Amino acid sequence: MAVAGPTGPALSREEVDRALARLGAEHEAVESSLLALQDHAGRRLLEGAELSGVTKSRWAVTEQLVTQLWICFDAYTDALQAARELRGRRRWPTSAELSELTDLLRGSAVTLPGGPPHAAVTVLGGPPRLSERLSLQELLDRMNEWYAQALAVVVSADAVWSALPARIDLLAAELRRVRALAHSVGVRPGEHPAGDDLERITAELAALRAEVVADPLAFWSEAPPGAPPGTGRPDTVRYDRAALALEEVRREVEAVLDVRQDAEQRLMRVRDVLSRADRTLGEARRARVEVLSKIAASEVPAVSGPPTVLYEQLAVASDHRRNARWHRLSPLLEGLEQRAEEELLRARESLTAVTAPLAVRAELRGRLDAYKAKAARHGVAEDACVVERYDLARRMLWSAPCDLVAAEQAVLRHQQAVAEALAGGRVPAQAGPERAQGLGLGQSAAVPVDHEGEA
Repeated sequence: MAVAGPTGPALSREEVDRALARLGAEHEAVESSLLALQDHAGRRLLEGAELSGVTKSRWAVTEQLVTQLWICFDAYTDALQAARELRGRRRWPTSAELSELTDLLRGSAVTLPGGPPHAAVTVLGGPPRLSERLSLQELLDRMNEWYAQALAVVVSADAVWSALPARIDLLAAELRRVRALAHSVGVRPGEHPAGDDLERITAELAALRAEVVADPLAFWSEAPPGAPPGTGRPDTVRYDRAALALEEVRREVEAVLDVRQDAEQRLMRVRDVLSRADRTLGEARRARVEVLSKIAASEVPAVSGPPTVLYEQLAVASDHRRNARWHRLSPLLEGLEQRAEEELLRARESLTAVTAPLAVRAELRGRLDAYKAKAARHGVAEDACVVERYDLARRMLWSAPCDLVAAEQAVLRHQQAVAEALAGGRVPAQAGPERAQGLGLGQSAAVPVDHEGEA
């Protein structure tokens, strides 16, 4: 029976063999991980880079951790080798050998020198230790912990370096293309806001790339606690902001390029719209004079003069085109196109407002003629009341100046007379010989003529 020691009952031969197999597998896994960390591209980049900021301080700690990891691994290797040699002395180890193997495998059989400052072992209430004794399992747990910390730094820095600099370089290439286009159309710093934006974006990309190369961990967004080492993503906020600003400038420069390509056609369209607006305003002014002479007691709005300000701006735009000042022509032409359309719309509204009384008079005339035709179809056109009210309404509508309010009332009275004649079934009185000879059947009294000779 195995003798109990400081670490508890001694292990049996089978338990020793199983422990040695497990620790051997752990040893191989740790060795593979350390070698992979040693060959990791991110670690080589960190070793050769001129670091700053967060990355510099964290890499300094990580280098100490890596050094300490190899020290721990060597101690782990020596202790495991000693246990294997002891177990290999004979097929059936003695009780003393089993107790010694138990101490090696379970006890604090590994002595380590003091680690990095932040990792120095402390006793509660006491100073850091210069050395410490650990069991193989404790040593393995510590190596796993330090390895995870070191790997997180290496993987995070490598992820940022793999993602951001390449994207920044692509954006910088697009920036150079946009700057070349901008210069070709006169969009330069100090002369156009987009030129100033290009300078700011250029400076921002240069600064961003230098910061990413020197301090990649400053651009790493950590994953929630408990995630695997290196889990997270590069912080692209500044890059995205620069890309969005460049896209806005690109659209503006392309708009200026479009102006250069079709400036003449657009200027001709603006001239045509302004000419139509001018002609419409002239028609409105002539219509106003006609309305004031033919319509009485009607408020006729005033008509403004030609759009001289827009013509002046059109002349400036033409000068910009002749002198290839495309960056100045672009915003001016866009504003001109909009204001020219607004001016044409205003001119049409002015014409409509001025001619409204004439439209009302025409509508009243149409209604009067329609009811006269209705009276003739139903045989009441010779009714004395119908004839009298028709003559009065016609005289008012075909005279100048025409009182629209009174004329409308006259038309309504004629309409009422026709309705009464149809409802009452009155037989129109026969016209006397004089009336028949002078007017003829179905005709009214002489039709007055307005001042313009209009019937």
